[in-house]
Formats: sequence, structure tokens, C-alpha cells
Amino acid sequence: MRLALLAFLAVPALAWGDHHEKGTPLFNGKDLTGWKIPGDNIWWSVTDGMIVAKSGPRKRGSNLWTEKEYTDFDMSCEFRFDGKGDSGVFLRDGGQQIQIGISGSLKRDMTASPYISGKGYPVEAEEKKGVKGVKNLLKIDEWNRMRIVAVGPKYDVWLNGVHVMTYTSDKAKAKGPLGLQLHGNKVMSIDFRNLTVKEIAKKK
Repeated sequence: MRLALLAFLAVPALAWGDHHEKGTPLFNGKDLTGWKIPGDNIWWSVTDGMIVAKSGPRKRGSNLWTEKEYTDFDMSCEFRFDGKGDSGVFLRDGGQQIQIGISGSLKRDMTASPYISGKGYPVEAEEKKGVKGVKNLLKIDEWNRMRIVAVGPKYDVWLNGVHVMTYTSDKAKAKGPLGLQLHGNKVMSIDFRNLTVKEIAKKK
């Protein structure tokens, strides 16, 4: 029994898909305080405790950035969409993204995969321990939970409690804001809620 307990305690935190220590809210549920609102904003609004993103005229897109910048972090959010959109979470700059929805270049769902500027999708989120692919984890028109841990250039992603991706980027920035994407060239909408972030202290 003692050995079993020690083994349990020794499991790294990253092994637990739903593990996420209480973080700081990125969204207060009322307005876009803490975010850099685009000029002439026609894309981003707050409704019923959600950040709602909708395409503008002529299928114009937009990005919403945090005012604060982050180095190493553990970020979680919930998102909901109809499965036809193209969105994502930017990690420290506009060239490092975790995809949500249909890839414009690949024309298929790449949710939870990294999109890296100049490289496209270097790896694809995949099934883990019997889960038959991300498409079976993603819930269309329902709330999904994504967790992203970025430590230096290494990114780990969980989708609905399942670890689906690890990637180390040689283009990662050391520090920068987090962002939400509303892709252009599409008529789409996506909702976000329960956005939190926990900064990870660097080991000495």
C-alpha cells in the first residue's frame, strides 16, 4: 500500500489531463478589461459571460490580445463553435498558435495542433491511450476545454482532459501576450469562457 501511494505521488503533474491549479482569470465575464480591443471593434463582444467573436463585413477577421505578457504559463479556456470555423490561441506572438477548427491550408480540422509560421503544422494532435483521435474528443456546438502549458519553447496541449500534443518550437519567443484568433476569409463565430492563466516560475 505504501509503495502504491509513493508511486501515485511520483506521477508528474503533466500526466493529469484535468489537473490545473487555480489560475488568474483572463476574462472577468463582464467586459474585455485586460485585453487590447482592436480599433473600430466589430468582432469581439461579451454576452452571457462569454467572449463572442464573429466575422466582420467582407469576411474580415481579427485577433484579440492580452495586455499582459507571459513567459512560461499554464493556460486554460473553454470554447464552443459549429465545427466550421478557423480559430486558435496565440502563444506569445502571432506566429505561434494552437489551432481550433478547420485549417485554411489543409481544409480539415486540426484542433489542438500547433501552427508555426513558416512551418505550417509540424506535428498533429493525436490519439493517446486508446482515444481514437482528436475528432472523437472534440464536441461540436458544445463546450470544449483546452489546456496549454508552455515552458520555454515546449508546448503541451490537452483537449477535454486528454493529453494530445507535445511540440518544441525553434521559433518560440521567450515572452509575449496571449491571443485569440478570429480568422479572416470565413463567415464564422466562436465563443470563449473560463479563460485562466497560471504563470510558471522558472527553476533556479
